[in-house]
Amino acid sequence: MNALTPDDLEFLRRPLHGFLTVASGEPRPVWFEAADDGTIQLFTEPDALKVRRARRDPRASIVVAAPVGERERWISVTGRISVEPGGAHDLAARLAARYWNLDDPVRAADLEAILKADQLRLVIHPETVRRYSY
Repeated sequence: MNALTPDDLEFLRRPLHGFLTVASGEPRPVWFEAADDGTIQLFTEPDALKVRRARRDPRASIVVAAPVGERERWISVTGRISVEPGGAHDLAARLAARYWNLDDPVRAADLEAILKADQLRLVIHPETVRRYSY
């Protein structure tokens, strides 16, 4: 199956870390969002190495696994990644609210710093979806 299922989306909308790999690069842990249109979205600074790699070769993948203590499960999404100029700050704010307690003044300040910086949105357009659960 080459699309995310409703069950996949439910799993991917949890505050889990994904491991992003852009062509010619090594995996990096990232925050991500599974969007309603079936894409996977991330944000990053414009001068990040992953942006340069994505512009040179738009192949990418993300792997997300269930945490220790849960039944084994993972989803892998591979496809073309696009670099989008808009929407990164809104995405960053949504993800920060998912991953951090923004009532903590330190985390609120961290988010403020992210929102003051230039950000781009990376979007993975799924071509292959693989999944495993035990």
